[in-house]
Amino acid sequence: MASNRHLGRIIVLQSLYEYEFRTKAGDETADIDTIVAKDIEPYTKALGDTQFVYQLAEGVSQKFDELDQDLQPMAPEWPLSTIAAVDRNVLRIGLYELKHCGETVPPKVAINEAVELAKEFGSDNSSKFVNGVLGTAFRELYGEAAARPPQPDTPKEQNGEEKAEETGGAAA
Repeated sequence: MASNRHLGRIIVLQSLYEYEFRTKAGDETADIDTIVAKDIEPYTKALGDTQFVYQLAEGVSQKFDELDQDLQPMAPEWPLSTIAAVDRNVLRIGLYELKHCGETVPPKVAINEAVELAKEFGSDNSSKFVNGVLGTAFRELYGEAAARPPQPDTPKEQNGEEKAEETGGAAA
């Protein structure tokens, strides 16, 4: 059975939300693995790859402070403490995958998945906000050139001369 990573990310978001809420409330019994186990249980068969869920939830939860420090300059007008908890955790998941999962999750997939989570669980503008912040993170991590679409190699291709040569007439 193929794994369903999108469903896995939904479970991770739900688990991180609960974990953050409980730790901020002073609940010393909050444990990310226990929370994930409870949240994942109804979906184990549909998921296939439960290890992905545990690893992502554990990785993100262990790096809350680091991820928050990295995210804050990318959205300077919005202190992370004022961002909705759902959006904050979507951003953490997306940034974690960009920074630490590049071998298994392509960067654009990480961004797209975070945007989809924001559309499903955030407010009306959450997906645009998440896309903007993670787009900035992508450019910072992978460079400005990686964020631009590939450009044609030769000047001929850019001005249409090659097309004209192929058709024997003016460029289309």
